[in-house]
Amino acid sequence: MRRLAWLLIWLALAQIPAQAQHAQALDALHSRGKMLGWEAVGRLDMPGGFCTGTLISSDLVLTAAHCVVDPEAGSKRDPDAMVFRVGYANGREIALRKVVEIAIAEGFAQAAGQRISGDMMGRDVALLRLDARLTSLEADPFQLHGFPDQGDRVSVVSYGQGRSESLSYEDECAVTGRFAGGVMAFDCNVTFGSSGAPVFAREDTSNRMRILSLISAGHQSANGRSVAFGPELPELVETLKRSLRHRSAPVPVTKGAKRVTVGQRNPGFGARFVRP
Repeated sequence: MRRLAWLLIWLALAQIPAQAQHAQALDALHSRGKMLGWEAVGRLDMPGGFCTGTLISSDLVLTAAHCVVDPEAGSKRDPDAMVFRVGYANGREIALRKVVEIAIAEGFAQAAGQRISGDMMGRDVALLRLDARLTSLEADPFQLHGFPDQGDRVSVVSYGQGRSESLSYEDECAVTGRFAGGVMAFDCNVTFGSSGAPVFAREDTSNRMRILSLISAGHQSANGRSVAFGPELPELVETLKRSLRHRSAPVPVTKGAKRVTVGQRNPGFGARFVRP
């Protein structure tokens, strides 16, 4: 675990100069056809940058805790300054929601200089409650996966520096290690803004994608390939759900999505997509 402690969180916000990326293939999901099924993955915008987030219920967004913690103050950011752009691509989103409440994993803290230790990577999880529920016509949330085996194939869907206007999809990376404290390693292509991005695995029984982990941190290895790290989710997410249920009022439900054709301008809504 100690060999993880020196890693920098260079994924948090898209404000730092770009780093060289390895040649792993990425598919830009910038068209309606390519975005099919990924509408629940959106961009979490805040003053100074953005992260990636994913709907796991009609009003809850999963992302990394370090995205929503002010590293200088050591406290949660103001949720009123955050918006979640559902299925965002090229200046438009399927729906836009304000963040009204934040819950982060107990014990998570960042060190000075936005560093994160290996121990904290296993707690780098946050849930955000939105100001209004999304209907299934707007976005169909993803469910969580269980625990992987080393070598299992995974996929990452994320925004990032240099690709902030549309999702990028990498379907050929793998779980390369598991560490004490609930930390997993992946050989996936990630960069600034990819923090909080979902790491998907396909469920054997239904052949559907489920969220296995999220991107917490990463670095370039000696051979030029990216190495990413993320936490195990099931127990942490259930604890955060209970925390939000105990302290929150019911969230209103929207009346539904309006279908629009390609080329129409209608802020807040877009085409209907289906789950992969």
